[in-house]
Amino acid sequence: MLWSDPKDEPPEDLREAQDMLRRLGLFMAVAMILAMLVIGLR
Repeated sequence: MLWSDPKDEPPEDLREAQDMLRRLGLFMAVAMILAMLVIGLR
Protein backbone atom coordinates (compact mmCIF):
# COMPACT_ATOMS: atom_id res chain seq x y z
CA MET A 1 0.00 0.00 0.00
CA LEU A 2 1.19 3.47 -0.79
CA TRP A 3 0.88 6.36 1.61
CA SER A 4 -1.24 8.15 -1.02
CA ASP A 5 -3.84 5.34 -1.19
CA PRO A 6 -7.30 6.34 0.03
CA LYS A 7 -8.62 4.95 3.28
CA ASP A 8 -10.75 1.80 3.25
CA GLU A 9 -13.90 3.86 3.76
CA PRO A 10 -16.34 3.72 0.84
CA PRO A 11 -17.04 6.95 -1.06
CA GLU A 12 -19.74 9.30 0.23
CA ASP A 13 -22.34 8.42 -2.42
CA LEU A 14 -21.82 4.69 -1.82
CA ARG A 15 -22.31 5.20 1.93
CA GLU A 16 -25.53 7.13 1.25
CA ALA A 17 -26.77 4.31 -1.02
CA GLN A 18 -25.96 1.73 1.66
CA ASP A 19 -27.87 3.75 4.28
CA MET A 20 -30.84 4.05 1.93
CA LEU A 21 -30.84 0.30 1.24
CA ARG A 22 -30.62 -0.42 4.97
CA ARG A 23 -33.60 1.88 5.65
CA LEU A 24 -35.52 0.35 2.75
CA GLY A 25 -34.87 -3.17 4.08
CA LEU A 26 -36.06 -2.17 7.55
CA PHE A 27 -39.18 -0.57 6.07
CA MET A 28 -39.91 -3.69 4.00
CA ALA A 29 -39.55 -5.92 7.07
CA VAL A 30 -41.98 -3.78 9.07
CA ALA A 31 -44.41 -3.67 6.13
CA MET A 32 -44.31 -7.48 5.80
CA ILE A 33 -45.01 -7.93 9.54
CA LEU A 34 -47.93 -5.49 9.34
CA ALA A 35 -49.30 -7.24 6.25
CA MET A 36 -49.13 -10.63 8.00
CA LEU A 37 -50.93 -9.20 11.04
CA VAL A 38 -53.69 -7.73 8.84
CA ILE A 39 -54.08 -11.00 6.93
CA GLY A 40 -54.08 -12.96 10.20
CA LEU A 41 -56.80 -10.79 11.74
CA ARG A 42 -59.21 -11.39 8.87
